[in-house]
Amino acid sequence: MLDRPLNSLGLPKPPSETRVVVAMSGGVDSSVVAAVLKDEGYDVVGVTLQLYDHGAALAKKGACCAGRDIHDARRVAETMGFPHYVLDYENTFREAVIEEFADAYLAGATPVPCIRCNERVKFKDLLATAKELDADCMATGHYIQRKDGLHGPELHMAADPRRDQSYFLFSTTAEQLAYLRFPLGHLESKAETRALAARYGLSVADKPDSQDICFVPNGDYAAVIEKLRPGAADPGEIVDLSGKVLGTHRGVIHYTVGQRKGLGIGGLGDPIYVLRLDPESRRVIVGPKEALSTRVVPLREINWLGDEAFDSRPEWHLQVKVRSTRPPRPAVIRPLSATEAEVELLDPEDGVSAGQACVFYANEGSRVFGGGWIWRGR
Repeated sequence: MLDRPLNSLGLPKPPSETRVVVAMSGGVDSSVVAAVLKDEGYDVVGVTLQLYDHGAALAKKGACCAGRDIHDARRVAETMGFPHYVLDYENTFREAVIEEFADAYLAGATPVPCIRCNERVKFKDLLATAKELDADCMATGHYIQRKDGLHGPELHMAADPRRDQSYFLFSTTAEQLAYLRFPLGHLESKAETRALAARYGLSVADKPDSQDICFVPNGDYAAVIEKLRPGAADPGEIVDLSGKVLGTHRGVIHYTVGQRKGLGIGGLGDPIYVLRLDPESRRVIVGPKEALSTRVVPLREINWLGDEAFDSRPEWHLQVKVRSTRPPRPAVIRPLSATEAEVELLDPEDGVSAGQACVFYANEGSRVFGGGWIWRGR
């Protein structure tokens, strides 16, 4: 087997003997992955996850895995001629993603549920299902690259920095990476993806990208939390750093660290920002922008993708991202254990909040070295 030439997925088999499960959200990206692999002669099986109430989803557009998206994925499978299955993961998704999302928000954190979904549902349960289907690998439409290195598969940023999704995939383990494939990661632009969709005559070629978290319609986090946790929006006080009461708020869940607008406090001169949330006292602590700056960030649940053990060195000098929309910045990462660390940002960042991810990148090149979860605020 090892002497046989590798196919385009890096496996020593002809495409016709290589089964690939494609995780299909119903969007253009995963649809193109399935179409390209089918066109190359692979034994493609499409799988779509139903992650929340199908009836409610039918009325909601613009989110992955909703009723319309399941229909779109099925149409792509029919067009290209490969089997397609819908799996009910509603209970798993609620337990693994939605419940934690609600609890984290109630605790004053700023969670990133898309990462947990990849980590706990798509790259765990769905990946296990792919293996049960005797698939040789699982492919997704994520914009990230998997490259073979001297010590095994490596995770790298997408060729198109505007589409790069490495921040949301930092918790992909080495074992998972060995089984996963990301056929779109090398593309230079989203226009190339849409051109491929049009070439294959896919009905989703012009479908808009989803913008919201799939279970949060219109980005209204507070409404979702109130539904999941009745009474969560109890009012409280807005105070400054000295504890002086400046006003009242309509519930801690309506605020995020770094927020400036919508505080309902005027006449204070300089702009003020949300610095911290204290759910126990139901207080929103505000102050000047300079008070938002954070230099030291504690991490836990670290997933390390380096070639040496994470705690084999006293410190690592790498680039890190503390928000998905920010570029990587220089930092010193000091391991406290195999899964915990303290990160010193060489240039302080504003708005760092518990519940967000801190992702590690190479100082030069595109390699992703994993990351961890910020577990304590300022």
